[in-house]
Amino acid sequence: MSTPPLDESFRDSIGTIDKMGKRAWVFAKKPSGKWYNRRKYLSYALLLFLFSAPFIKVNRNQFLLFNVIERKFSIFGFPFWPQDFHIFVIIMIIGIVGLTLFTVAFGRIFCGWFCPQTIFMEMVFRRIEYWIDGDRAAQMRLDKQAWDGEKIRKRVSKWFLFYVISFAIANVFLAYFIGSDQLILLVEDGPSAHWSTLVALLIFTYVFYFIYTWFREQVCIIACPYGRLQGVLLDTKSVIVAYDHVRGEKQEGRAKWHKDEDRAASGKGDCIDCHVCVHVCPTGIDIRNGTQLECTNCTACIDECDSIMTKVGLPKGLIRFASEDEINHHKPFEFTLRMKGYIVILLALIGVFVSMLFIRGSIEATVLHLPGQLFQHNGTVVTDVFTYKIVNKTSDDLKSVRMVLRSPKGTLRLVGAKTIFVKGQNLAEGTLFIDIDESLLDGEKTELTIDFYNGDQLIDTGHTNFLGPRSFD
Repeated sequence: MSTPPLDESFRDSIGTIDKMGKRAWVFAKKPSGKWYNRRKYLSYALLLFLFSAPFIKVNRNQFLLFNVIERKFSIFGFPFWPQDFHIFVIIMIIGIVGLTLFTVAFGRIFCGWFCPQTIFMEMVFRRIEYWIDGDRAAQMRLDKQAWDGEKIRKRVSKWFLFYVISFAIANVFLAYFIGSDQLILLVEDGPSAHWSTLVALLIFTYVFYFIYTWFREQVCIIACPYGRLQGVLLDTKSVIVAYDHVRGEKQEGRAKWHKDEDRAASGKGDCIDCHVCVHVCPTGIDIRNGTQLECTNCTACIDECDSIMTKVGLPKGLIRFASEDEINHHKPFEFTLRMKGYIVILLALIGVFVSMLFIRGSIEATVLHLPGQLFQHNGTVVTDVFTYKIVNKTSDDLKSVRMVLRSPKGTLRLVGAKTIFVKGQNLAEGTLFIDIDESLLDGEKTELTIDFYNGDQLIDTGHTNFLGPRSFD
């Protein structure tokens, strides 16, 4: 959010495209420092969670499951069904409002610290690249080097490891979508028994491989719309990774460092124009140009600038987490009315979500009139036909489900067995007949109340309408 320079031509194109419109490959310097270490430890914890979550069971439910095909979902061990779609809507709204609040207060820090794309790119694939190809200068030399034995060996080694990791990521994502138990069964059966699944797995593998081998940081710049939302969400009070242009430029602007020079007397800024902040940036931008959509707030430039300031004997914090108001007017961070409004909305949504979890039933039973079927007269008794559906959201089997017509008085007859067996995490459907004496009917529509029991335990109550003969009284 700092004041931009007079020359804003850099805003006419993204940082990974050169003047000829071709791809400008980013050779990022290997970062180091306090902020990078913090981000590294957080990333490893998130990676551990990402790879282990599909294989963790809570009450025999997968910790996280998003089986869209079979319409089975599990979040933090709580099973969800399509009937719980309203809860998913609330979860998504909470995520959007929470991310909006986070961005208004702290900018695009989610992208640099929590986004899976950034974590995989910076903490897995790029670290392998540093290990095999070397740091920035070595990578640039290798890129220009002829295809000799060294380059072939390094390229093949790196691409092979990238493919293996991409294949592992694809398997983990598959476990999220079909379930870890099913994935293990597929592995035990072998690829020859599940060619369609293998093809889908290879497609996802090549997608990940393409992203992390070639597309890389352009996912954040081109494909992800979040960077463009910053312009709407940020204001002068948002804390972001910012260059202190007041201190860095001063009266005479930035200039190279000269030993024993009194920069304060000369009017030169504290920025010594070393370009290390540019070299370390994973998206190839110059943070000194101000806020840009390519910036993911990864803090790599903060660490490098602090390191340079220490070496030349100048104070740290030339690049730091700060708002425009702090840099220009020395105003500390404060929660604005806008932020407080988002917090109130977020807390209200969380309250609604928690309430929904408490009132949500683990077993859901419904009875509906069979479409297209008319009632039948048998003397004074009227018979109507219905369908039922029993959804068992728990992991335990319902071994003996029976239905009892509570009101009005009548007879309920199941088609088939007298009791119903419903497996855990499954549903049962069927047909039933209800006989009611005509004198007990309340005109054309009579409300029915049906209790569902598992053994002697009442598990749910359903309501529907009995369609009888029209009364002409």
